Amino acid sequence: MSNTSASTDWQQWQTSWDRQQEWYMPDREERFRVMTDAVEAVAGRAPVVLDLACGTGSITDRVLRRFPDARTVCVDIDPALLTIARGHFAGDARVAFVEADLTAPDWTSRLPHRSFDAVVTATALHWLDTEPLRRLYGTLAGLLREGGVFLNADHMYDESAPRLNAAMDALLTARREERRREGALDWADWWSRVADDPALAEAAARRFALLGDPREPRPAGARTDRPTATAWHLDTLRAQGFSEARQLWCSASDALVAAMR
Repeated sequence: MSNTSASTDWQQWQTSWDRQQEWYMPDREERFRVMTDAVEAVAGRAPVVLDLACGTGSITDRVLRRFPDARTVCVDIDPALLTIARGHFAGDARVAFVEADLTAPDWTSRLPHRSFDAVVTATALHWLDTEPLRRLYGTLAGLLREGGVFLNADHMYDESAPRLNAAMDALLTARREERRREGALDWADWWSRVADDPALAEAAARRFALLGDPREPRPAGARTDRPTATAWHLDTLRAQGFSEARQLWCSASDALVAAMR
């Protein structure tokens, strides 16, 4: 458990997470707008939403601001990010929290609902290798009601245009470096501040033991089997039980894909 005797400004932590993520993805708010547009289009203004790998609850925050009658279930494995989310939404009966590993075969048994109008996730599932992600897509198809929608905003590319991708990546990198010189926090810096907050230190230590220490550089030569092609995601969603899937939005670094049950 986190240090409940210590106090912290949970709104400030939510805001600092947003600013750190925007350093990597300057179009982040635009993709959230398109995501919530899709939720409204398919599920109306009072949806039951599963916020998958929710982190600090960034999507839930935007869903509830736009749809005050919505209900969300926030699921994550990271105890530090969940501590921030729980603090940020403390006392809000519209939000439930579940700590679970999405690669565990029984993780859905912890959910308070058996069916959802929408499942949403952002900048999270790229941590999963190909086969666990394929299995998860099949599981999500079973969690959505008929006609429900799954929305995944993540690092995905149209690999048919490598030169254009490289040019856009170079521009994004240059702009990111400029913002870094102006004082923007990166991933490692942000986690260093988390570890230094007495209200989060214990949860951060558990996170580092469970998922690794983000303050340390990734080992040179580390290899992963993680799909990055938008086409792979669309094809896999269809193969795993969704009736249709398409890209709704993209930027230089990310894409938002939608799939309907």
